[in-house]
Amino acid sequence: MPIQTVNPTTGKIEKVFKPTTPLQITKKLEQAKKGQHVWKTMKIAKRLTYIQKIVRYLQKNKVQLAKLVTKEMGRAYKDSLAEIDKSISICEFYVQNGEKFLQEYHVPTESSKSYIRYDPLGVILGIMPWNYPFTQVMKPLIPVLVAGNAFVLKHASNVPQCARAIEKMFAELDFPPGVFTNLLLEGKEIEQVIADDRIAGVTLTGSEQTGARVAEVAGKNLKKVVLELGGSDAFVVLEDADIEKTVTQAVKARFLNAGQTCNSPKRFILTHKIAKQFTDLFLEQVAKLKVGDPFDPQTDVGPMAQEKLYDKVEKQINDSLKKGARLLHGGKKMKRPGFFYEITVVDKVKKGMPLFDEEVFGPVSSFITVKNDAEAIRVANDTHLGLSASVWTQNLDRAHTFIEQLHVGLVFVNQSVRSDPRLPVGGVKKSGYGRELGEFGIKEFTNIKTIVIK
Repeated sequence: MPIQTVNPTTGKIEKVFKPTTPLQITKKLEQAKKGQHVWKTMKIAKRLTYIQKIVRYLQKNKVQLAKLVTKEMGRAYKDSLAEIDKSISICEFYVQNGEKFLQEYHVPTESSKSYIRYDPLGVILGIMPWNYPFTQVMKPLIPVLVAGNAFVLKHASNVPQCARAIEKMFAELDFPPGVFTNLLLEGKEIEQVIADDRIAGVTLTGSEQTGARVAEVAGKNLKKVVLELGGSDAFVVLEDADIEKTVTQAVKARFLNAGQTCNSPKRFILTHKIAKQFTDLFLEQVAKLKVGDPFDPQTDVGPMAQEKLYDKVEKQINDSLKKGARLLHGGKKMKRPGFFYEITVVDKVKKGMPLFDEEVFGPVSSFITVKNDAEAIRVANDTHLGLSASVWTQNLDRAHTFIEQLHVGLVFVNQSVRSDPRLPVGGVKKSGYGRELGEFGIKEFTNIKTIVIK
């Protein structure tokens, strides 16, 4: 798709950008290679002083950057402010812990000395999504830099101004040239960059289809890859849960960012004894949510980010209704400029319907009623995706059964799933592989080098 800002609130094109040319790509990658050599020779403590500069920059420019997020992808402004805060927390976490995570690890053997060190791999390509245009970049970027790698960003084509803002930040903070590089490219042009010998690894957050293609190209060129792909996350509510509190968390988690979050709950799996109570309370709270101008402080849900997703969600809903699902609330595009979609609630969802089988990236909740815990686990796992899930119960023994049997990368009990810099994030099955954040995240793009001395 073209590299341009289309304001989701109005549907109008506001700015168009020229792609980076092949000659510019070559020059930028060569500079990235040279910059990484300079960067990796710095002591880690010195590198961390640069990350501290990013913290101060984000704090100083928080309002400006949050406005840019809302303008380019439509999130409610108050939530865009929270995104910049989350980006700051990622930086602060690695400033505090990066050096400790990368310390040499000594192993007793019959030799005089045996240990493992973590060396940088080189230049890492990040292919990043539009839904959290700053946080999603910071998640791989900061640990990659702390470990001594350089980072090349290929951001989503609909958030070029956010990409430019990150590029401007690095320039103003006087990072060594090439440590961070921004490429404005359409998706189809990225394969040549993946294959380039100057790229040592690739990290992607995006769709299952894009992930498969990136993995194929990277595999042919023997490049390390981390993939964080889609989710069809289960939100399992058992009959002994605190229903009122659970509903409040469910509504908040599902409709944050207009439902355009990989690890937000998509399928609400309710035991039959509490299904009606949960549904009634859910509908009551949904009716109070305001969809509208994302810059209005009273707005809870802004527009969807892109017209193509707006159209896809409508098709997923209509196709599911034709197959027997029941519409409880919403279900239509709103009659106003921009990409506004009604908050939608659908029940009687089952396998074979798009609302069950596919990732639904929009303000839509799908309800499924089950008889018991065993059926809840079976339904939760009955998907080709495996990013995350949450379980709501006051019986921790029951919860542990779900923890053991849910085939996902993250399980939260009595809390909505969310990323935390301290904890690794990633999925199984077709939700990808590898991990971001935490100690595991910083080691993904390192050479885990074994040293033995006699």
